[in-house]
Amino acid sequence: MSESKTPESGVREQGMEAVVIPNQKLNYGIRAMMQERISREELDRAFDARFPKEMQRKLRGGRVAVAGLGGLGSNIAVMLARSGVGKLLLVDFDVVDVTNLNRQMYLIPQLGKPKAEALPEILNQINPYLEYESVCVRVTPENVKALFADYPIVCEAFDRPDQKAMLVRELLTQCPDTTVVSGNGMAGYGNTNEIQTAQLMRHLYVCGDRKTDVGNGIGLIAPRVAACAAHQANKVLQFLMES
Repeated sequence: MSESKTPESGVREQGMEAVVIPNQKLNYGIRAMMQERISREELDRAFDARFPKEMQRKLRGGRVAVAGLGGLGSNIAVMLARSGVGKLLLVDFDVVDVTNLNRQMYLIPQLGKPKAEALPEILNQINPYLEYESVCVRVTPENVKALFADYPIVCEAFDRPDQKAMLVRELLTQCPDTTVVSGNGMAGYGNTNEIQTAQLMRHLYVCGDRKTDVGNGIGLIAPRVAACAAHQANKVLQFLMES
């Protein structure tokens, strides 16, 4: 990738090129409006009332990438923003579709909008003082390093098994110091307790039941998808707190 990236900015994929979308067009208005309604100090005081100061410091210093902004990724990003993680990189090439509304964080007014634009709109209404960097581009083996090399933690949240395997493989190969938190197996309405987190390699953790699949005809439903996303987000918070 050759584009220069700026905080709270996004890029829209046009053919094979990614074009930067100015802040004002992406979510600057929403961010400014939210900052007028609540100050950073008010949010900090609310956090301090519930958590130790050291926890806030570590979370605010965190940098996490989320690859895929669908059922898993949009839920992960919202949880990390609510937890006060300082910088989130959000990567997806897709647009919000009506079929996403049953399990993803998006809203009806956002239909047709690139997810890399729509999700920061939501996050800025949760905490407008964090840093959200959005990239609307298809992840390939050729751009993995350019996208994710600066992030010590990457949440894999793709839909297709082949794309999941590609990203995990390329991250472990091209970014050997990066910790990957992947989602695998959250379809249907079965026992949520079967969704667990397992360490499979030194830098690879997998969350899910590791067996259910949408191809089995059981569909993807909000509760189990959110439960798997919560496992991924919680593992990220554990890493940040232990760093």
